[in-house]
Amino acid sequence: MRLNEQVLQLTIEDRALIKAVQDGLPVVSRPYAEIAKQLSISETEVISRLRYLINNGAIKRYGVVVRHKELGYTANGMVVWDVPDDRVEELGMCIGKYDCVTLSYRRPRRLPDWSYNLFTMVHGSNREEVKQKVEEIVARCGLQDIEHTILFSTRRFKQRGASYTQKDPATRSEKVKTNKLHLVK
Repeated sequence: MRLNEQVLQLTIEDRALIKAVQDGLPVVSRPYAEIAKQLSISETEVISRLRYLINNGAIKRYGVVVRHKELGYTANGMVVWDVPDDRVEELGMCIGKYDCVTLSYRRPRRLPDWSYNLFTMVHGSNREEVKQKVEEIVARCGLQDIEHTILFSTRRFKQRGASYTQKDPATRSEKVKTNKLHLVK
């Protein structure tokens, strides 16, 4: 794997902002205003700085972690697809537009044992519902000739985003991993 040539130097303010958002946004009507208040900057500056950090690769993923069970979705199926490489983006976008789909992403094949290169997570209230939704997606996206398998979840693991701070077991305080915040773009 080749690293990019450009290294993004993070400021103290960038590190504070990353720390403020890494465990999730406050559940208030204006979460960025709340973060701005904590950091003594403007809401506009929080949004602008986050956009800069995302666009320049310091923050690779920024999104919602959905707790499916709490929303009534107790059946979760990772559908793996063996899609022609030149159609992965097109078909991934088609599949990803359905409300029951929360993930749609490409992964490398691991031949000869694993030919699947598109992964999508489909949710439903039970396994039969997930199977029906997959059949509907197959019909609407023209996937009848595409090999796929549904891998149903059997356990639930804690979901969270990336963490750039660590808890010191002795003091339970958080310390910035400064050696990890020199992020490669």
